[in-house]
Amino acid sequence: MAKEIELKLALPEASQRSFLRHPLLREATEKHGGRLVNIYYDTADLALRRQGIALRLRRQQGRWLQTVKCSGASAGGLTTRPEWETPYRGQFDFAAIDDPGVRGRLARPKILTRLTPVFETSFLRTTWHFQGVLLMLDRGWIAAAGRRQAISELELEVSDGEIATVLALAEQLAQQLPLAPALLSKAERGYRLFQAAPASPIKAEALPAEIARLAPLAAFRRIAFACLEQLQANRDGVIGSEDPEYIHQMRVATRRLRACIRVFAPLLPPSFTASLLPPLREFMTRLGEVRDLDVLLAEIASPVTAALPAEPRLAALAGIITDRRHHARAEAMRLLTAPKYGQLTLRIAALLHQLAENGNDAVASPTLEEFAGVRLRRLRRKLLRLAGAARTHDPVSLHAVRIAVKRLRYALEFFAPINRGKARYRLADRLAGVQTLLGQLNDLASAGRLLMDCAGEDLRLREAVTLIGGWHGPRHAQLIEQLPPLLAELTALPRLR
Repeated sequence: MAKEIELKLALPEASQRSFLRHPLLREATEKHGGRLVNIYYDTADLALRRQGIALRLRRQQGRWLQTVKCSGASAGGLTTRPEWETPYRGQFDFAAIDDPGVRGRLARPKILTRLTPVFETSFLRTTWHFQGVLLMLDRGWIAAAGRRQAISELELEVSDGEIATVLALAEQLAQQLPLAPALLSKAERGYRLFQAAPASPIKAEALPAEIARLAPLAAFRRIAFACLEQLQANRDGVIGSEDPEYIHQMRVATRRLRACIRVFAPLLPPSFTASLLPPLREFMTRLGEVRDLDVLLAEIASPVTAALPAEPRLAALAGIITDRRHHARAEAMRLLTAPKYGQLTLRIAALLHQLAENGNDAVASPTLEEFAGVRLRRLRRKLLRLAGAARTHDPVSLHAVRIAVKRLRYALEFFAPINRGKARYRLADRLAGVQTLLGQLNDLASAGRLLMDCAGEDLRLREAVTLIGGWHGPRHAQLIEQLPPLLAELTALPRLR
């Protein structure tokens, strides 16, 4: 069995020529190329895919090779998975697979007798050899069920080098090229094309139970990589869709990553937090400009224009908001398709991998459970202090409480594998309810400033702002009425063990 370790990077077709002129390629020790035709097999009901197995025939240099791959570990776009490659002599032969479980599943008669081509890929691959790393440019297409998608990507594969070498090479390329880590393999893209599976925003998933058995620094890496992958997984949706949920989930992922870094900060080198927190904040702010206008249009302005359709002042203001939203989305698209995005995500991945190489959880360091207790109690104390000082009609103090609630809630999610008891879930639910109410109040407070900015000095548009404020007045009063008992409840949060 071979272990495949690779980093896949999406390369816009328009940037292929720029890549081919990159001075780094002149440092390669060897270069070769050729067309690869791949046919992927599965049963009609995709039984192999459900078991995390990919079966492929590849035609290369006039001969066919049989390849079996299994699902592997992914960390920020860098994937490690087992692979078995053997010559194909007219029929499938799985005898060389040294994993009995994989071999047994493939050789079962109800699998073996029902294998059929599912999708095909065809691409021109150019390969450059560097010290310990292969760099490949793939240009071609994926075809399935009468549908086709383009392939334009780079693959960096470890041959006999280190993961750090792969990431350093990727970072060097990203200085000039608009690269972005691509989480989906060609096989996964082919399956989705075959099924015509619609894309949907990716939300944060529950963390696996095995995190509870890790040392604190190793747990941080797993949690941070999960946040990074959620961020990366929503990028294509922002670029190819008008669905505002993709940007929202990218912001959630960025907030969670920043919260994770803050929670584990005592374990991290100062240079780690100093190099990541400011650019992550800037990135989140840029996406936040789009999100704020999405909320302003959908939840603040549109309900009023729908209720008062004959009011021209509202329609005019809604038009200005729509124009600003389109402009903000265009700016976000430029951000996500510029080299700076790839530089940031690759830098995060590189720093996280460096922690694994340079960091070591000493024997005397606290267990994850001990560390979690200290950090959760600290976050609880801060929340109690801010909730006690908050004032119902002071948006600044309420915003501070909302941030503290969010950070405690995220920390509870990060440490959930340690304690999955009902008490933890009840506390998380209570915090989620408080966060929702404070978020709605914050949206209304922010809406006032944004609406006045859109209205400018135009008296008619300012009158439209007044209409919107009056329409949302009862809802605002209702939310304010619910605040005192919620703040009192926060000041009496149970101790965290």
